[in-house]
Amino acid sequence: MPLKENIIVILDFGSQYSQLIVRKVRELGYYAELFPWDISESELLKMKPAAIILSGGPYSVYEKGSPYIHDSILSLGVPILGICYGLQALVYKFGGKVEKSSKREFGHSILEILDNDPLFEGLPKRFDVWMSHSDRVEEIPKGFSVIASSENSPFAVIKNERAKIYGVQFHPEVSHTKFGKKIISNFIEKIVGLQRNWEMDDFINSKVNELKEIIGDEKVLLGLSGGVDSSVLALLLKRAIGDNLIPIFVDTGLMRLNEKEEIYNTFKDLKINIEIVDAKDRFFKALKGVMDPEKKRKIIGHVFIDVFYETTKKLEKNYGKIEFLAQGTLYPDLIESKVAERKASVKIKTHHNVGGLPENLPFKIIEPFRYLFKDEVRKIGKILGLPENILYRHPFPGPGLAVRILGEVTEESVERLRKADHIFNEELKKQGLYNEVWQAFAVLLPIKTVGVKGDYRTYENVIALRAVTSEDGMTADWARLPYDFINVVTKRIINEVEGINRVVYDVTSKPPATIEWE
Repeated sequence: MPLKENIIVILDFGSQYSQLIVRKVRELGYYAELFPWDISESELLKMKPAAIILSGGPYSVYEKGSPYIHDSILSLGVPILGICYGLQALVYKFGGKVEKSSKREFGHSILEILDNDPLFEGLPKRFDVWMSHSDRVEEIPKGFSVIASSENSPFAVIKNERAKIYGVQFHPEVSHTKFGKKIISNFIEKIVGLQRNWEMDDFINSKVNELKEIIGDEKVLLGLSGGVDSSVLALLLKRAIGDNLIPIFVDTGLMRLNEKEEIYNTFKDLKINIEIVDAKDRFFKALKGVMDPEKKRKIIGHVFIDVFYETTKKLEKNYGKIEFLAQGTLYPDLIESKVAERKASVKIKTHHNVGGLPENLPFKIIEPFRYLFKDEVRKIGKILGLPENILYRHPFPGPGLAVRILGEVTEESVERLRKADHIFNEELKKQGLYNEVWQAFAVLLPIKTVGVKGDYRTYENVIALRAVTSEDGMTADWARLPYDFINVVTKRIINEVEGINRVVYDVTSKPPATIEWE
């Protein structure tokens, strides 16, 4: 944890948007961290938080076993902001009334400001907010007053001015809420009165010193995939420990077109030597006949670690005992994998950097980015001089193309998908659209459809194209790419990739879908 005092503590009541609160606060220049709602009093006291934000959640305050507000939270005497369920939990805690709403409120709603309060300083009297609740406040507790309402929520924003406790029924952390970031900023600046304390330059300096202290003269292994996270981590470790860094690129056979060559040449220019391991045959053999996506992830994770371990044994003949393994685990990786930091939400998938590791792993794990978001890692990469062709690459899953092939993974299916994916991204770059989307890729579907090529009937596979806009991948909207562009990509894929006779475009947002198909 980079900071131990004056942080904004976000308590997680189970919302899938909880991490967005952290991200928004950090974007404003304040350090924030996410903790489970039932964090112990001693842990909370150690942090000396400047303020506490209570997230939303899928519960009703009257449900048995639903999260609640501990007395220790209130005893700190710091400003509190409750969001959605966080508001309802505050109302319930202080003796107000929360009931099932006669009309559920999901989506856009107009918020009407009723009082000149610092929380809404500089904002219009009416604006659009994003609601997502089935319960609503029917009666506010003694000592509280209402400062904003919506059509279906008469107590959409309340406050206890003396205690500096605020509650909002809507979600200021999501992009759908107009002025949401300004509301959070007003809470921290005007109500909490906190000085900015989160800059990437400061993080780099403190993390380099911390790594030097932890690692000393020992060697550190790094699985270098060529993605943003591991690439930035390589530069950070290089700065901290120099040639004691041993980056390993495992060629799984599941990477994008020409990936190995591009990565090798890029890091050669950065004066970082990479150990390249050809393990394609082992991965394809292990994946033979496997259809389930979770099994694919776990198999790939296990084979990867086995290859890593064997490679380490060989390297130790030259370098001596290797103590550490560095991983580019990010904060959303932890959140989506339901690790100890987050108890209240539902697991979405096993992340490739979290879980699935053997219990007898012979390394001490270093995860310098485990409390960072992707955009923060990119800022670090820019400061450290990572080339733009790597810095602004779209995210790529750890299991590679295996989780973009629905069904069995074979060398033939990977090659088919690899070519289609390359065409899609090549055209995005040609037409200046690559940096306009957060992520774009092709998916090979396990179905065949009838088609016609020339004078012949075909029965071939389908490729799905997926492109999304997003801030951090935790929520996303499908990208409205030009029809003419999709037409060009479709024609190229069908003409240039053998075995494909149909291309479809995915127009589903996250939620309800995930960005990846598996």
